Amino acid sequence: MDDKLKIKISIADRVYPLTVDFSQEEALRLASKKIDAMIKQFEENYAVRDKQDVLAMCALQFASQLEQQQIDKQNIDVQTLEKLKNMNAILGQVLEK
Repeated sequence: MDDKLKIKISIADRVYPLTVDFSQEEALRLASKKIDAMIKQFEENYAVRDKQDVLAMCALQFASQLEQQQIDKQNIDVQTLEKLKNMNAILGQVLEK
């Protein structure tokens, strides 16, 4: 059984035929819808010359969101590590008694 699916994704009024895993289809379709919604928002709110400008703005928006999520995750990881160190120190003190 082939785990691949042939789909067509539309982005910025262009259709892209793709062959993807079944497990990727939903995510790709949702991503396509988000991109098109963001394109519409940028076109309504900013003076853009063409689709390339809008797509560049979309790429920057998505990339910056991803980078911010990674920064936030690193900050949470650092905070979690500090809490674990503190708990370990407290446990160590309790066990010494």
